[in-house]
Amino acid sequence: MTPTPPTLLVLDADPPPRLGRLTGRARIVHTDAGHLPERLPEADALLVWDFTSHAVREAWPGDGPRPRWVHTASAGVDHLMCPELAASDTVVTNARGIFDQPIAEYVAALVLAVAKDLPSTLGYQRERTWRHRESRRVAGTRACVVGSGPIGRAIARTLKALGVTTALVGRLPRTGIHGPDDLDRLVSRADWVIAAAPLTERTYRMFDARRFGMMQPSAFFVNVGRGQLVDEDALAEALTRRWIAGAALDVFATEPLPADSPLWELPELIVSPHMSGDTVGWRDELGVQFVELYERWAVGRSLVNVVDKKRGYVPGH
Repeated sequence: MTPTPPTLLVLDADPPPRLGRLTGRARIVHTDAGHLPERLPEADALLVWDFTSHAVREAWPGDGPRPRWVHTASAGVDHLMCPELAASDTVVTNARGIFDQPIAEYVAALVLAVAKDLPSTLGYQRERTWRHRESRRVAGTRACVVGSGPIGRAIARTLKALGVTTALVGRLPRTGIHGPDDLDRLVSRADWVIAAAPLTERTYRMFDARRFGMMQPSAFFVNVGRGQLVDEDALAEALTRRWIAGAALDVFATEPLPADSPLWELPELIVSPHMSGDTVGWRDELGVQFVELYERWAVGRSLVNVVDKKRGYVPGH
């Protein structure tokens, strides 16, 4: 008798993942957030394709069995983690490795655009105004990258290629990486401060009024980590009072950013819609990564990208 294949539950988003390679090797059940609680007990594995949803975090504490494995098609896991999942035997994996270089390129693009005053150039062009200015040299400036995971390390490598002296800050000090005790000193000296840390209890609103107040007036702040790393009201005050020169946010405490949010109109703030890691073909890459992980899981091989559920990220960096 042919064994019954495992049940793979997919929390869908549009467009859905391409899972054709799993035909006959998994019983694939698609669900939306509303039906997740009733379908969760039947699943052996769960693919969180809709990584903007909090449905898993809300449904997990319910009754009945729970999947042995959960994979999220994102680098962060804060959207799905809850105490019950953290305490369970369920293995959680993430999409580590997909977004590293695209996000690094996005950060480098912001640094170059700001240093060379490209936003003003485009504005003057629309006005047919010829206004000569001097721009900043990028090589020789200093950056502090907060978050020593694959994304933070890719950002540091890319900025170093531009001649930027870059300091990387992680949870613990080790060779080539500073610890939290060095953060204030590095932030106060940096021309570019980049937030790329996971969201944990330690990092929640780590960029607050005190941190913005210690930055140089010429400093530029970038957040490509999680919106909750930043006290947005404190950032608004820092920009309004010109404590810092400018900022770019790709992530926000509330997404999509409401149309009536004052962040849209803040002076010297660049707003982008959580797109720094999304390059052409990124969904296909996520699908291929999951299928490869499923193939390992189905035959009992150890998984990669396993999240430490207490810390909220993949350890080892």
